Amino acid sequence: MNNSSQTKAWQQGQRTISMEYVAAQAQWDLIVVGGGITGAGIYREAARLGYKVLLVEQQDFAWGTSSRSSKMVHGGLRYLASGQFGLARDSVRERQRLMEELPGLVDPLAFMMGHYRGKFPGPWIFGKLLAIYDWMAGKHYRRKLKTALSEFWVPGIATSELEAISGFFDAVTDDARLVMRVLQAGNTNGGIALNYARAQSLLEQQGEVKGIVLEDLQSGQTLSLRAKHVVNATGAWSDQLRQQLGQHQVIRPLRGSHLVVPFWRLPVGGSVSFMHPEDKRPVFVFPWEGATVIGTTDLDHQDGLDHEAAISDDEVSYLLDAANGQFPEANVSRDDVIATWAGVRPVVSKHKDQSASDAAHKPSDEKREHAIWQDRGMISVAGGKLTTYRLIADEVLAKTGLNTQATRAVLSARTFSEAQQLEDPRLSVAQRKRLQGRYGVGIQASITLANDSELKRVGNTDTLWWELKWACENESVQHLDDLLLRRTRIGLLLPQGGSALHDVFKERCGAYLKWNAGQWDAEWQRYQRIIARYYGLPGAAQ
Repeated sequence: MNNSSQTKAWQQGQRTISMEYVAAQAQWDLIVVGGGITGAGIYREAARLGYKVLLVEQQDFAWGTSSRSSKMVHGGLRYLASGQFGLARDSVRERQRLMEELPGLVDPLAFMMGHYRGKFPGPWIFGKLLAIYDWMAGKHYRRKLKTALSEFWVPGIATSELEAISGFFDAVTDDARLVMRVLQAGNTNGGIALNYARAQSLLEQQGEVKGIVLEDLQSGQTLSLRAKHVVNATGAWSDQLRQQLGQHQVIRPLRGSHLVVPFWRLPVGGSVSFMHPEDKRPVFVFPWEGATVIGTTDLDHQDGLDHEAAISDDEVSYLLDAANGQFPEANVSRDDVIATWAGVRPVVSKHKDQSASDAAHKPSDEKREHAIWQDRGMISVAGGKLTTYRLIADEVLAKTGLNTQATRAVLSARTFSEAQQLEDPRLSVAQRKRLQGRYGVGIQASITLANDSELKRVGNTDTLWWELKWACENESVQHLDDLLLRRTRIGLLLPQGGSALHDVFKERCGAYLKWNAGQWDAEWQRYQRIIARYYGLPGAAQ
């Protein structure tokens, strides 16, 4: 099968071809387990080096942490403040790279922090940190904002004892779409990526891991697949495969939760960072996809990992208290919340005996660097940041021996092909930039053929109906939540996941996916259960 056919095999409706191709391979150069940003990055880099690579994900692509992050592509100012200079430097450089290669998907976002009399951090020390931050980026982003302008940038911000406002820039993204762009690049180079395909167990030969037993969760088919190298990039789930090889638990799952409210209820001109009045943790309020997000929490995730993470009642109160403390006249309440999301960070604990020591060490004390292990030939990677996924991928490939001195010139080249300028007079400049960033090369023909109704917005979001059609036809959509929660973010931006548009969704998306009435009804019910249980306020599913 040539590269074009392999890419087509990834599309909706071509799953059988893809599985037949996978089953026919005598041996893969690399099998990557995990379809989040880290696994996608390893997959993409190996594919562009010309290796035969397969990625498998037991849920949907980006189903875990990589669709539920804080959406920030940043240098990690907090890492600089805590002395993690290497992580901060690498993050700043990768942030710059992503903004240059993916405008419309990774875009600059203004950040602001108010400095209050007698409270940490003061404007002088914060300014010094920002100076180092800009030096790492090679650009001058920092600035001091006049407090008199606060009503323009951040209307309603607390002004009592406000001495100064520091401004700087990082970047914001749609994390799930970033994963899809990375996977798309790997597909273009001949890789195969499968969602809803579980690594059931590991295959060993002479004490070394040499493959996996793969279960296709859509058909129930089981395959034994051989590979020269197996990489475990399952994030918070990393311990599950490693424990098959006798290793102990090293991942401390930490939950970070967020609230989404209408932009008009809490309008901000950028991300406002501040310390929570209760525990002095850094929290933020920022604009995203036409709404406003309040985040984030940081606490041990005690629930199992077999189900999606969900925000707790205490976390809702904590985030509302944060927003109303910084914006005392806003009076944001639970009635204003459109949606919530919660993600589990795969933090590598510095404590060997987690059960005895985690309770004594605050989650915010844990470092956020990634770690790599080699267990009987299987390489596992966990931790790290969305921003530095490419560097982590290259480091993993170096451990396998696939990334050699001769290949590093290839890996240092741009990750994403420069897209041709999208042309269509029906789209604004901002819409063309957005579509190019999120969907990459090859969309011009589809846009040209789109009728006028497909280029209309879905509800009051910036998402076009064409985007749903494209995802259904090209991005391995297996369930409705794949489409409305990850390929697009409709489920986070419209009340009750967009239930008011049910009839339009049924007419359009049912046709795109070729579902009959029974399939559609089953998928809609599944989607509504997921929205109520995992993306709404606690108790909404009862």
